[in-house]
Amino acid sequence: MYKRKTSSWVKHLDFLLWDLLFFELSFFIVYAYRIGVFIPFPPLYKRMAIAIVPAHILAAFFSSTYSNIVYRDRYAEFKSVCIHTFVTIMLLIFWMFLMQNSYYYSRVIMVSMIPVSIVLNYTERVLWKRLVRRRIRASKKERQMLVITTGENAESAVNNLQQNFYRPYNLCGMVFYDVKGQVGETYHDVPIVCEMHSVFEYVRKNIVDEVFLDLSGKNETTEHLIQLFVNAGLTVHVAMPQFSGAILNQTLHKLGGLSVMTSSMNTVPQWKLVVKRLTDIVGALVGLIFTGIAMIIFGPIIKHQSPGPIFFAQERVGRNGRTFKIYKFRTMYPDAEARKKELMAQNKMSGLMFKMDNDPRIIPIGHFLRKASIDELPQFFNVLKGDMSLVGTRPPTVEEYKQYDMHHLKRLAAKPGLTGMWQASGRSEITDFEEVVKLDAYYIENWSLGLDFKLILKTIKVVFTARGAE
Repeated sequence: MYKRKTSSWVKHLDFLLWDLLFFELSFFIVYAYRIGVFIPFPPLYKRMAIAIVPAHILAAFFSSTYSNIVYRDRYAEFKSVCIHTFVTIMLLIFWMFLMQNSYYYSRVIMVSMIPVSIVLNYTERVLWKRLVRRRIRASKKERQMLVITTGENAESAVNNLQQNFYRPYNLCGMVFYDVKGQVGETYHDVPIVCEMHSVFEYVRKNIVDEVFLDLSGKNETTEHLIQLFVNAGLTVHVAMPQFSGAILNQTLHKLGGLSVMTSSMNTVPQWKLVVKRLTDIVGALVGLIFTGIAMIIFGPIIKHQSPGPIFFAQERVGRNGRTFKIYKFRTMYPDAEARKKELMAQNKMSGLMFKMDNDPRIIPIGHFLRKASIDELPQFFNVLKGDMSLVGTRPPTVEEYKQYDMHHLKRLAAKPGLTGMWQASGRSEITDFEEVVKLDAYYIENWSLGLDFKLILKTIKVVFTARGAE
């Protein structure tokens, strides 16, 4: 899924709150210098301190001060801070006139607040942006972009995409459409990773979130590539496109210094993803309480029936190929993974998932834990960490992922979840892996907060009725 840009003042709530804090601090500094420190504050200036809050929020809304804030340079930042401060002070003065008490406020305080606020807010923004940028660069969440272009367009495409040092994406590789024999070399510090005939194999084996296409004059080829990449769950950006309505979710916007058309399985407003993440955190904290209770009850039983750890950790594949450790209560004997190869002939799933009836690797209490889905409770820790969501797609094992065809990758376009379309539809009743892929693709293409809520309620019903559980 591709995050649609939302209103900048809502998107950067952290900067909004920091600016507000330093606006209030500048007011207290100027007030203390001009009048002195008196506690409590006189009612007149107490009301002014309160009025700063709506004035600051309105100024943020009308001045667009947080538009592209993380990626602009210091000169542009200083200009933005000056405009935002001036608008805020003007709104405060307007409020005073409306209240018909402007005469009683000190003009020195009002004028002095402007330079003090500019200095404090500018310093705060520069320092906070430095921390935010470091987080973006250090985290695995940075968008990995593959560039596919022609030899003629390569320099323009790469230079424009590299235009901003603090861009939110990383150019992980480059592929020439019409130039061969350069794999292993670099072009403007971007590695040339493969040739066109092996580009899909490269995407399947490496972490790629987005693809940038610049194949001017080759519209049919570009449209075909868009359909293939979007069908694999990737987000595709195309420079100066002119395509039919068959391409999904077309949006036009700026990427670096280029105008591009973006297409993906679904386009989601960022505020909805923020709400989804907040829901995940609250749900995970509640779920971890139940996990602790379950550990106290079932932990000793697991240890008694099968000596070894209470928890089972396994490497799984998440969004667009990122790996993470998933946690469960251990329901199998310690040698379960080694014995899996012996039991493959009894796999009842059609495709790349493994399930069998009366699995001999499961310990006695394990059957109950699985039937009641109690073994999944430790995954609330994965949700809290951000590796998973409450609702998403089932994360495959590394071995399953290695066998994926291109169209299977679409189910990795969203963060994996504790539950999802497959789990809520009866889990073990669905034995065809291609059907699982279809359900996951439907979830991603039609995702909404309402759909998540419905799937959570449906999953609760499935768990309590033990429908499709093993």
